[in-house]
Amino acid sequence: MADPLQTVVGNSLLMRELKQQILQVAGAEFPVMILGESGAGKEVVARAIHALSARRDAPFVGQSCLAIPESLIESELFGFEAGAFTDARERRIGLFEQAEGGTLFLDEIGDIPLSFQKRLLRVLQEREVRRLGSADAIKINVRIITATNAPIERFVSEGQFRSDLLYRLNTFEIRVPPLRQRTEDVPALVEFFLRKHGLRYGIEVKAPEAEIMQRLKDYPWPGNVRELENFVVRWISLGEEALGALDRSVALGFEQQEVSRRWLTMTMDEIEAEVIRMVLKDCGGNKTLAARRLGLARKSLYNKMERYNIEGVEARK
Repeated sequence: MADPLQTVVGNSLLMRELKQQILQVAGAEFPVMILGESGAGKEVVARAIHALSARRDAPFVGQSCLAIPESLIESELFGFEAGAFTDARERRIGLFEQAEGGTLFLDEIGDIPLSFQKRLLRVLQEREVRRLGSADAIKINVRIITATNAPIERFVSEGQFRSDLLYRLNTFEIRVPPLRQRTEDVPALVEFFLRKHGLRYGIEVKAPEAEIMQRLKDYPWPGNVRELENFVVRWISLGEEALGALDRSVALGFEQQEVSRRWLTMTMDEIEAEVIRMVLKDCGGNKTLAARRLGLARKSLYNKMERYNIEGVEARK
């Protein structure tokens, strides 16, 4: 059996500490909240925790809360009976039941609607769900792992997120470091993604030469590991031409060295907002393309644009 930590790539001090945390929490049954920037690898950490736990042979069910329309979130998580609403032609079990005996991973938990948070808290307290259209309680045995790149504690202070729900979800807290804080891991990540996607496409591609690898280590990677993986996919297809995308990203605002210095003075929210503006500009305002470039669902992009007061949100209607 493969070591689940093989997918948590990197041997920097920060990553060694992260792997130790994963090992420590994997054997527990308590909820875990994973914090980190978009694209940093939060779901990879969640899957490693599950794979190292006693629940490893049961399902791992993952879902982004932002990808579910607010009107459907209860039916998606709890399920529904036939006839519960107009389009409910047959019974459907929700994500909690699908994950029975295993792990339910809820990404972007910071964006879950406030109106739904009390119902979710009750499920976690009572360890039972009721499908829409049914009065029967169904006992559940599920470990909850959540993740967010949102400033969750600020959300609590501003009344956007219930403090009692946060305490229930945040028994263990793990922070995934951004790639710019562990650039010594870039070569290992490049090799990992070359093997992964080379196998997928049935080809073998050489790793970039030392000079190019240094350029990759010097790049700030605002999109984190996800952006690096996308670069490797382009490298497999285009070779050195793939470097052009990195050059364009740096040229959007200021020289690479200036970007790094400026970002060191910014908060995570300010950095994310800056990256979204840069990508939107590079995509000519095309939000569908920008969402794809950022690795986001369109709804997630719109929510982030609203959060950061980025112009153009009204164009979604």
